[in-house]
Amino acid sequence: MAPPVAVSPLIKTARYSALIVGIICGKRRYDELKPIAAEERRVEEEERKIREEKERIAKELAEASDDTILK
Repeated sequence: MAPPVAVSPLIKTARYSALIVGIICGKRRYDELKPIAAEERRVEEEERKIREEKERIAKELAEASDDTILK
């Protein structure tokens, strides 16, 4: 097997620069999307509570209609 070839310093610099830029851009994007996701979770939680309340009321009505003297 041949010995490894030395990589150009320009290529090394370009690779590490691209890596650092990618990390910085990813962090900025994450910080941009984080509040939006938190708001979506809050809205979904409110909708879930409303849906569960409606389901509970429907279940109580169904049970109340089943419990009659006329059976």
